[in-house]
Amino acid sequence: MSDPMRPRASLRTAVVWDVLKDALDRRVKTTGRDALDVLDTGGGSGNFAVPVARLGHRVTVVDPSPNALFALERRTAEAGVADRVTGVQGDALGLFDVVEREGYDAVLCHGVLEYVDDPAEGVRNAIGALRPSGVLSLLAAGLGGAVLARALAGHFKEAQRALTDPDGRWGDGDPVPRRFTTEQLTGLVEAAGVRVDAVHGVRVFADLVPGVLVDTEPGALEALLKLEAAAAEQPAFHSVATQLHVLGEKRGTAEA
Repeated sequence: MSDPMRPRASLRTAVVWDVLKDALDRRVKTTGRDALDVLDTGGGSGNFAVPVARLGHRVTVVDPSPNALFALERRTAEAGVADRVTGVQGDALGLFDVVEREGYDAVLCHGVLEYVDDPAEGVRNAIGALRPSGVLSLLAAGLGGAVLARALAGHFKEAQRALTDPDGRWGDGDPVPRRFTTEQLTGLVEAAGVRVDAVHGVRVFADLVPGVLVDTEPGALEALLKLEAAAAEQPAFHSVATQLHVLGEKRGTAEA
């Protein structure tokens, strides 16, 4: 990832960033405009907004947390992209109270659907903010990764509960309110008018490998990043990924 990040953080974002950057580059060529209008819902302190702005695009970050938006302001200033990033307080279900419909070439909806009361409405709103043929980047918690992690930690009852719970939760202490399968996410996206172009498994191995190995073994980080990238596109690994990434394009009026 072009944005300088801590090594462990790069494991959580590299696959998504590579896919997103390629999609934005293609959109630039299609539109003939060097600067795109990008909406980052739930964008927090700018983990994606800052590197997207460094590419020259205009980014609007919508987040419900004033603290996150304050951190975003500081981060964009430090990165020299404050003139290309705008932070707005709001949430996915009230999105059009703060942004315009069909006003963006790309919408990032990362880590949002897990927490909203109505994921289907959250998806519809994200897609509603897209211009025709705009790009949707959707990232959400995967069910299989949580089941596998609990089982490998020896918490077999919690793994079983996550597997059978309607929301994919392993217990009352689970910090994630909801998890998804690939079929659930793609179903939500397609029902809302987006053609799914690709699905990627994110953090297939990264959360299972001991941190000390990655931090101390020479070449381990680079090798693990390559492994994650190779596994991300393989459907067999989607079912055990910690997160699932869906990339799609909004259908035009004639296709809807």
